[in-house]
Parts: sequence; C-alpha cells; structure tokens
Amino acid sequence: MGMRPPSNDTDEPTSVEFGIAAVDARLDEFDIAYPVTKPDLERRIGHLDIAYDMKGHTLSMRDALDKVDRDEFADEQALLNALHPVFERRREKGSVLDRIRSSLPF
Repeated sequence: MGMRPPSNDTDEPTSVEFGIAAVDARLDEFDIAYPVTKPDLERRIGHLDIAYDMKGHTLSMRDALDKVDRDEFADEQALLNALHPVFERRREKGSVLDRIRSSLPF
C-alpha cells in the first residue's frame, strides 16, 4: 500500500471553528457595546447559526442565549463564559446520539 506524496502547497491547512471559538469569531463581525442585555443580543445576533461540532451541526444564537441564566453581560468574556457550557452540552449530546446511531444495524 503506497502513501500519497506530500503536496507542494505552502498554504496552512484550513481549520474548522466550532463552539466557543466560532462564537468568538462571529462576535468580531459585530460592533457590540458592553454591558449588553440578552434581549439586545437576541435582536443583534440571534439569527446567527453557530457550528457546535466538527461535522458542522449548528445551534442558533437565539437558542443558545435562551439556555443562559444571565440577563446581562459586562464584557465579551462574560458572554463567552456563559455560552461555553451551552455549546459543550450540545456537542456532547450530539456525540452520544451519533454513537447510538452508529451502533444500530440499519
């Protein structure tokens, strides 16, 4: 069995952002003034779909914000810290379902 020779590409490999890294990247596209309230965020970025796993499954920011217990965020880091467990739970839930699906014979 042979191996494919390395390509002569000098470009960096494309990375896939998901979860909090993807949220952080998307937030950079918006001029959000902190402190900010959850309703304001829902109006501004609720329409965004953010990948929560490497397969590209997405969660809307509106749904993610609904699962956060806080109503106001002092800064971007506070927002990311509040959203992190939401995206982690969703990613873990997806992987459990994927494992169950892959074990079924049909």
